[in-house]
Amino acid sequence: MPVNFNFPSARQAQVKLFFSGSALLRHCMLLIMIMFCHISYGQLQRYSFEKGMMGSPFKLVLYAPDDSVANAAAQSAFRRVEKLNEIMSDYRDGSEINLLSAQSGSGKWIPVSKELFDILAVSQDISQKTNGAFDATLGPVVQMWRHATRKGIFPSGQEIDEALSKTGFAKMKLDSSGYKVLLTQKGMRLDIGGLGKGFAAEEAIKVVKSYGIKSAMMDAGGKIVLADSPPGTNGWKITVSNGSDSLKTMELSNTSLATSGPTYRYMEYKGVRYSHIVDPKTGVGLLYHVRTTVISPDGTVADALATAFSVAGIAKSKKYMKFFPDSKVWLVERQNEQVADWNMLE
Repeated sequence: MPVNFNFPSARQAQVKLFFSGSALLRHCMLLIMIMFCHISYGQLQRYSFEKGMMGSPFKLVLYAPDDSVANAAAQSAFRRVEKLNEIMSDYRDGSEINLLSAQSGSGKWIPVSKELFDILAVSQDISQKTNGAFDATLGPVVQMWRHATRKGIFPSGQEIDEALSKTGFAKMKLDSSGYKVLLTQKGMRLDIGGLGKGFAAEEAIKVVKSYGIKSAMMDAGGKIVLADSPPGTNGWKITVSNGSDSLKTMELSNTSLATSGPTYRYMEYKGVRYSHIVDPKTGVGLLYHVRTTVISPDGTVADALATAFSVAGIAKSKKYMKFFPDSKVWLVERQNEQVADWNMLE
């Protein structure tokens, strides 16, 4: 059988050579990118930093290509937390939040920083959705209990009522057009301890990411914000407890987690243990709460919900969950040796 050989023209040969060369070039570039990604992946190292801030240890874990990047990111993150503490701390006389509280009852709309306005806006939103189970205006009651704990005394009913009379989230008004706040009653005092650490951890991770770092975790005294998983893993291994004998380990990334409970912070009076978490309705520390863990996309929300659900209890919290469809909770209560457990983490 005759065989036909079809030789290309010079022009056809040039065109084929051009496309062959382009394909080869693309293939080589792809190989180089793959090799580069592999080398970069292999060079990432784990770094851990810790600093005492806001009354708790702030632990930062990140994966970076070298010491200089890791140290720069960590120091910038801690500076951000310190700056936020200067704004939000109710322990500092000259903090922005205390200066705002000092203007309560003046009838004036007070301009505040974007950071303070943002955290108060989150607080108000959660207060409204949980029927006041979380309340940033609880400062007078918190101050009363701090004094009582130091003195080892229990406040009188009159003292509790007087402190409660100066609280109520509806007495705080926000104007988003100019970042302004109005505290309508004299003697009000803001306290955002129930969501401040979650907010600070969230902001710290934003700073770390600005250095090109993708895998990082900030643990702010049990308020945890997670970025991408550590290289080569399915997530950060986080272990949570029900407050007694049950543990659960999860692999999480790009989310936040907050845990709240009276394990270490409480007041005991006449054989009764009162939690450091105060019920905004009664002005008294919780009696039956054991442990609350919340997982939420945002660290500020997770922190605030851990407090709100602790106060609300299981039955009411189940109703409030409709407002937070992206969140999950593990809530444990004990009353008369009977333990109630609501676990959405399973």
